[in-house]
Amino acid sequence: MNHTSQAFLTSPSGGHPPNYERIKEEYEVAEMGGPHGSTSVRTTVINMPREVAVPDHVVWSLFNTLFFNFCCLGFIAYAYSVKSRDRKMVGDVTGAQTYASTAKCLNISALVLSIFTAVITIIVVVFFAVSASHPYT
Repeated sequence: MNHTSQAFLTSPSGGHPPNYERIKEEYEVAEMGGPHGSTSVRTTVINMPREVAVPDHVVWSLFNTLFFNFCCLGFIAYAYSVKSRDRKMVGDVTGAQTYASTAKCLNISALVLSIFTAVITIIVVVFFAVSASHPYT
C-alpha cells in the first residue's frame, strides 16, 4: 500500500491566505491469482529462441572462391564465413554477426568486381576482334 498526501484548496479566499486541508489517499493494487492472505511469488518468463538465425554466407563465399575470386576476395570472404560459423557454434552471436557482415561485404565486392572485369574483358576482346578484321580501313 502506498500512502500519499495531497494539498487541497477547500474555499476560495478573497485576500486571506488559502486554507489547505490534507487529504490522504490510499492506492491499492489487487494481485490476480492467489488468495489475498497468502504470500504470492511473482515470476517473469522471457521466451528466447534457442538458435539465433545468423547467416554465415559459407556457400556464397565458396562459390565466389571458385568462380569469382577477384584479387582473392572470395577466399578472404570464405575465411570470414568460417570464422562466423565458428563463433555461432560457440554461442557468440555478436561475433558471428560481425564476421558474417564482413563476409557479406567481401562477397558483394568480389561478385561486383569480377562481373565488371568480365564485362570489360568481353568488350575489349570484341573491340580488338572488330579492329583486327578491318586492319586498314
